[in-house]
Formats: sequence, C-alpha cells, structure tokens
Amino acid sequence: MDESKTFGPEIIEIPMLPMRNIVVFPMMTTPFFIGRQQSIEALEDALANDRQIFVVAQKDPMIENPSESDLYEVGTIGNILQIMRLPNGTIKALFEAKHRGRWLHVDLNESSYKARVEVVHSRDEQDTEMIALVKSVKEEFKGFIKKVAKNVESADKITSGNYSSGQLADLIAPLLTLEISKQQELLNISDSKLRLELIYSRMLEEEEHRKIEQKLKERVQGQIGKTQKEYYLNEQMKAIQKELGSEDSKEELDEYEERIKQCDMTKEAEEAARKELKKLKLMPPMSSEANIVRNYLDWLTTVPWKAETQDNLSLEHTESVLDADHFGLEKVKERIIEYIAVGNLVGNLRGPIICLVGPPGVGKTSLARSIARAIDRKFVRMSLGGVRDEAEIRGHRRTYIG
Repeated sequence: MDESKTFGPEIIEIPMLPMRNIVVFPMMTTPFFIGRQQSIEALEDALANDRQIFVVAQKDPMIENPSESDLYEVGTIGNILQIMRLPNGTIKALFEAKHRGRWLHVDLNESSYKARVEVVHSRDEQDTEMIALVKSVKEEFKGFIKKVAKNVESADKITSGNYSSGQLADLIAPLLTLEISKQQELLNISDSKLRLELIYSRMLEEEEHRKIEQKLKERVQGQIGKTQKEYYLNEQMKAIQKELGSEDSKEELDEYEERIKQCDMTKEAEEAARKELKKLKLMPPMSSEANIVRNYLDWLTTVPWKAETQDNLSLEHTESVLDADHFGLEKVKERIIEYIAVGNLVGNLRGPIICLVGPPGVGKTSLARSIARAIDRKFVRMSLGGVRDEAEIRGHRRTYIG
C-alpha cells in the first residue's frame, strides 16, 4: 500500500476520520469507536503506513455519509497508538493528537476517506503580558479543577508542567464544558495568546455559573427544609389537639380560612386576618380570648370590602326625584342639590355630612330615602333612640369581655 504523499514541507495527504460529537485538540489522547466502513478502511491505511491520520469533526453528527460542507475545516493530525477489534465489527482506536491541520481537499467518494491537509502551527509570543496570562490561567485552573471539573487525573501535570502557552491552552480546552461549535472555534484559532484569553474567560464564566447554581441549590434546600419543618410541627399540633379533644375545631378553622379567601380583602386586611387565624389555631377553643378573636374574624369577613355602588350625581335626576317625593321644602331641597353639585364637581360625596333636624313627622326620613333613590344608593335606617352609651355606636375595644 502506498505511503502518505507529501506535497511540500507543510502539506500532506493522509487518511481521514470524520468524527461525531467530539473535537480533538493537540496534546490530547482519546479513544474512538469507528464503525463506518470508509472510516475503517482509512484506519487500516494509516496502520499499514506510518499510523498518521487526520481527525476532523462533523457539523451534524446525525449525517451518516458526510460531504465537504458537513465537515469543519480545521482538525488535528496525530497517530494511532493501538486498536481493539470488537465482535460487532467496530474498532476501538486510541488516538494521540499532535498538530492542527486545515484540509485543502477531501476525498469522500473512494473506499476510504482521504484528505490533503495543511499543517497549522501555533504562534507563541513570549512577552511579559503572555507570561502574566499563563500564570493567571494556571492559578484559575487549579481552582477550576477542584470546584467544577471532575475525575481529572492530569491536573497536577498540567499546572506544574513546562508547557508553552499554546500547549497549555490545548490541554485545558477539552476540560471545559463547551458545545461542539464553541470547541471548534477554539481549535480554529492558531494564535496562542487569543486562545488562552478565551479559555481564561470561559473558566471565569463557569466559576460564576457554579456560584449561581450553588446559591439556587441552597435556596431551594432551605425552602424544602422550612416546608418539612412546618409539616412536622403541624402534625405534632394535630396530635396534641386530638389528645385535648379539640379536633372538632378544625372544621371551624377551615371555614374561617375559606371565608378569608373569598371575601376579597385588601392586602393589609388579609395579612391581619391570617395573623389572627394563626393565633386562634394555637388557643384553647373555649378560652375567652379565642371568642374575642372569633368575633374579630367574623367582623373582618362580613365587611363588604370591594362591594360598592356607582353614584348617580345627575342634578336634573336628583331634582326630579325630590320634587316627585316631596311638595315644598324648597330650602331643604336647594341645600341637598348644592351638596350633590359639589360632589359632582369633586367626583365623590366624601366630606361633611348632611344633618336633618326637626320634630317627628316633618319628613326627615323620607327626604333621606329620596336622596338615596336619587343617587342610586341603598337606604339603611338605624334608630338610635334611647342610646346613652357611646360604645353601643362606636363598638367596644377588642379586649372587652362582657
């Protein structure tokens, strides 16, 4: 079988292996599983000569028979160290990558894959900036190996070895969690300084991502721990209430919980109601303070929080209603219309209230009923005759017992 052809000091023609889901960097030793017949023939050609072969990644790993447009331009040139023929017909090969290579022409239609490849050498510049960059990359890589990467046996070798900047970049690149396209971008760069800067930036990004993931993990674990603790304490509380014979109060508490949900309170009122309900759960059902809390919750849940009527502040409608219901009383009607006119300008009827004074039977209550009908409000009559204690109007304090 013919040996590899050389067309110049930097261009050679050698067997080629299109690879799926892997980008091979120089200085990298990795196993391959080869199953395509043309790839197997290319491997056999390499073994029959100097074991040198060109490895290049496919853009789409699902394509069985790739064309030129399906292959990345830059790959790696290296040697086949050993092979193992498997019972199913595939071959496991151990490949050692040496140099970058850019294919100029590929032959994909013959019995074996071949390529004419230009050898690409890294450009290393040993200035003070590069020395500082190499030092920073090594320091960051030590922490990266411990916190992010796993099962890396060659970490000490990488950080302590006397490698050039390009070799250091090629050794670290396969250990980063990058997509195939991003790995190929690194392989395409022959400038060692630029490649090392990108790798350094990627390590810093991965470290930052790891910190964020750790924070999220701790937060979620804290929430789960709090939920489990609350569940455990609630179960204990249920057991204690059952022993005390207060298990029947659970239905009452559930009813209050449902009423709080349905009455559409304001945010502040709902927080106050839930706080009181939480206190009620911890109180003995027959205690006097529990009755105070129940009364307070009953009052909170019966208030029509969002129920309101739309005022009709039309002066013509008000005047027609007052005239229809009452004859005379011109001054009183005029004052009522003035009051509604001010409300019409302001937009609501808040402010000083109208007080109708007079002996029984002169029309105070009927006027109030007419005003309610005129502005489309519900009429409510509360008789305070004989009331002497202001607490009967204002209400007792919550701590009042009696």
